[in-house]
This record gives sequence, C-alpha cells and structure tokens, in this order.
Amino acid sequence: MVLGTASHVGKSTVVTAICRSLLRRSIRHAPFKSQNMSLNSYVTHDGGEIGIAQAMQAMAAGLDPEIAMNPILLKPKGDQTSQIVLMGKPYRDVRASSYYQETDHLLTIAMEAAHLLQQRYGHLVIEGAGGAAEVNLYSRDIANIRLARVLRYPIILVADIERGGVFAQVYGTIALLPDDIRPLVRGIIINKFRGDLALFQEGIGIIEDLCKVPVLGLVPSTDIAIPSEDSLSLKDKRAGADPIKIAVIHLPRISNFTDFELLERHASVTYVPPGNSLQGYDAVIIPGTKNTIEDLEVVQASGTGDQIKDAHRRGVPIIGICGGYQMLCTQITDSGVESCKGEYEGISLIPGVTRFMDYEKTTTQVTRTSSGIGPILSRITEVTGYEIHMGETEHPGVAEAFEGEGAVSPDGLVIGTYLHGLFTNPGAVTALVSYLYEKKGMTWVPHKEEEVDPFETLADHFERYVRFDEILKYFR
Repeated sequence: MVLGTASHVGKSTVVTAICRSLLRRSIRHAPFKSQNMSLNSYVTHDGGEIGIAQAMQAMAAGLDPEIAMNPILLKPKGDQTSQIVLMGKPYRDVRASSYYQETDHLLTIAMEAAHLLQQRYGHLVIEGAGGAAEVNLYSRDIANIRLARVLRYPIILVADIERGGVFAQVYGTIALLPDDIRPLVRGIIINKFRGDLALFQEGIGIIEDLCKVPVLGLVPSTDIAIPSEDSLSLKDKRAGADPIKIAVIHLPRISNFTDFELLERHASVTYVPPGNSLQGYDAVIIPGTKNTIEDLEVVQASGTGDQIKDAHRRGVPIIGICGGYQMLCTQITDSGVESCKGEYEGISLIPGVTRFMDYEKTTTQVTRTSSGIGPILSRITEVTGYEIHMGETEHPGVAEAFEGEGAVSPDGLVIGTYLHGLFTNPGAVTALVSYLYEKKGMTWVPHKEEEVDPFETLADHFERYVRFDEILKYFR
C-alpha cells in the first residue's frame, strides 16, 4: 500500500512508477484504489468509468484498465454532494453525511474487487486516498485504514517536501496511525525535492531516528508527462510564453482538464475563472464539467457567456467539449436529473437543445472522422477519445463536427463535441495551433517531442532515487 501524509503528495505517481518497475521485472501485478475522488476520469473498454490515475497505473503495468481497479469513484457536484460511480456505473448522488452510512457496504464491494484482481494477477499495488492520519475518519476510511486493516499489506508512506513541514508530516502521520497499522509502515519516500540532494542527508537521518522507519528515497520533482489526477493540480499550472494564447474557462466543477495537457506544451494555455477578461486570447475552450447547469449559471451571471459571444464576433475560435458543448446550445432542459427541473438559456452559439431526461450516462471509447468543415476541422482526419456525459443534444440542420457527433458553425469557428481526449490527439493539437499561428501571419514550428514512453522515463527517474530492491522484497 502506498499511503500519503496528505493529498497531492504524489501517491499516484509513486504507484505508477512502481507498476512500471515491476513490469520491467516481469512481476505480475495490478493497481488498485478502493475509493477515488476525482473529476478526471477514464472510460474502460467495456464502458465503465474509473479514475484516470488508475487507468494510467494499469497502462504502466502493461494492462488494460478495468473497473475493478477503482470500484468506487466519487465525482463532486458541489454543495457537499457527490455522484457515486460504483463498479463503473452511476449509482446515486449523496451528501457527505449520507455517504458515510454506506461505507460498510462499499468496503465489501471494494474488497471483492481487490480479491478478484489478486486472484488474477497475484500482487496488488494499492493507492490510498488523501492523508492516512485523518483520525476522525478511521472508523469509515475504506481507502486507507480499514482497507489496511483487512489486507495487512506493507505500507510505504509518501510525503511532499516541496510545501515544507516534512518532519511534522511524516512523524505526525506515523504517530497518529492506529497501533495495529503503525507496524505495517515499512518505508518512507520523500517526494518533490528541489535542490542539492546532499543538503537533506542530515534530514533523512533525523526522520529515521524519529520514526524508526527507513527512508527509501528522496525523489526530485519532475515534469514527466503523466496526466494529472485531480483539480489540485490546476493550482500548479502556469501558462507558457508561446505567442498563441488559449483560454480554458476554469469552471467551478471543471472535469477532465487532462484533455488539454498536450495542448499546454504547444501554446500558452491559461485557466481563466468566470468573470475574468477574455480579451487577448486567440481561442476559447469551454471544458467538461460535472454539473453543466450550475456551471452555466455561473458563466452567464459572471458575464463570461457574453464575453464568449463577443470573442466569436471577433473571429476567435470557440470550442466546447462535453459540458462546454452543452452550454454552447440555445437551451438546456432538465427533468430534475442533473439539477433543478427547468429550462435554462445557453450561450446560444449552436442552435440546439440539450435534454437531461434519465439518470443514465453515456460512457464509451470512440474513434471519429472529422467533418472537415472550416479551417480547423479541415486539418483533422481521424481522432480517438471517449465520451462521459449525461444528457442528449439535438440540433437539426446544424452540421456535425465529427461523423455521427457534435456540431460546427458554417464558418467552422464554433465547434461543439462530446469527445473527451480530442486534444490528446497530436493531429488535433496541430490543427488548432497551426491555424492560430497562420491567422497571426506566423509560421508554427512545433516543439520537437521525443518518441519516449513516459512510464519508462518515470520508472528510470524513480529507480535512480529510490532503493527499489527494498520494495521488491514485498513481492517475493
């Protein structure tokens, strides 16, 4: 088990690195996270929805992602409410107080999934959630303590030195663990170090003396291109210095912003909160959201809806993905499935209606062919991605953006699509960025991207700074 002193310390990355390092040694295993809370999700081949981190870990392990690897996914909707995705399918919306009444039932399902994976693959590499020492949650913590108590796996504790306080993080976490769990902690990894590693050797000795647990590694920060797990990662993003500036509307309930991480490497991408100016941007993207209606109301009330229409009048490309596509329509109607029953005025750049009629979700992997309409889609041929959405959109008489899906304006500068992962396709990134450069009278020279496997690069980095032989002992 890989547990953390807090959220965002790098548990997901450590598990991913361990999975690839085990694959290199032909050790059969599978990743597992009993309960994940994230709006960045992935669709498996059989149409199930899991956290994107577990999908990446599966790929690092040389496996196809499957729902048993993340049996419980919580997708926050706001107002202390989350949607429970149970074994890949929507289960129900719950408030936090009600959710904790279900933990016994959910732990049983999680354990069944873990045992299934263990039978098939022999070993598990388990990621915890948040901080391990949330004392007030011990009786209902099915991602850390209760799971550890059942499985009795050796634990590696990951701490983040970048934000300071690493001694208190590690010592405090171990000291607060229950008496039966504390002996399971076999090693500590100190993550996200910056500077001269030699300067912290004394600190390693102090931690080992205090905690009586070996420090297995001091791992430097790295920018290896692994998709981000949750919205905390957005705070770390910084727009680049490229001449092309793209605004992604930072919706309150933004989801699957990993859609734009390849685009970030070729343009200056800024996540712009509703109400902030959109002047000076060469393109505007409205991303996915867990709650289209609530976020649409924020967009409209803040004046961002009008700003998007003004940008369109100036010839700025407007692209809506999933919930962003739904917002671009003339109207959204809800029968009480996603939000309050009613009719809601959209941004109205796509003549059409989105209807929320059933508590069902479309989750599927897809390959689409571009319609070729306009200066952007004409540069795209075939793309792959996945759909994760409630609601259906109809726009009679409006051309499709892709074969069988989406919408595009006659000039090709307003594009709506349900296709998550559009801009993880290099061809789509090239299409948008090259057009924007040409529009400015410039020639785009793409940054050279080496043909490297990011999982191999991550494992190289991890094994360089961690005593991996000590971790291997747990798999013998």
